[in-house]
Amino acid sequence: MRATSALTPTGDSTAELDGAIAHLAQHTNAARATSVGVLVWAYQTGRQLEAWLHDALEEFDLGTSDYGLIAALGFAGRQRQLSAGELSERLVQTTGGTTKTIQRLMARGLVRRVDDPHDGRRALIELTADGHTLAEQVLEALAEKVDTDLGDLDQAERADLLGSLRGLSVALGERLAPRT
Repeated sequence: MRATSALTPTGDSTAELDGAIAHLAQHTNAARATSVGVLVWAYQTGRQLEAWLHDALEEFDLGTSDYGLIAALGFAGRQRQLSAGELSERLVQTTGGTTKTIQRLMARGLVRRVDDPHDGRRALIELTADGHTLAEQVLEALAEKVDTDLGDLDQAERADLLGSLRGLSVALGERLAPRT
């Protein structure tokens, strides 16, 4: 497990962030202060989630990019084949970074390249049987960890959180250009 870091919230850092947002609210309109609050807390939460996910994936010897690629291919409930470019878009990762992730997972026997049946010039990436098995194990472990770590939230609060996060992700995704 990672030691407490600047990314780990403490009562002091929470109060400091809330104080900074409140200070801003005194110098701007309420809508702008709320927008800055969303930005600050989304950024903080994103960094914390990245650290949380890193720690949760250690037992599987996976990095967060490895997990993202396996998730993109394996959690749709059916056999999925995606190009490296499509994976890059889903991972919000450069094409070079995605290529390295694919190579790392190929070396472990978790994904393979296959010819695109519709375009002979293009290769697609798919999970191997071992990749599918690992994807299922990781999903189960992460779901259990989320359930434990969100234990204070009831089902309605979790549904609200899901809707808000989905909305934010969709809105930002529509504005992001593909990473090259």
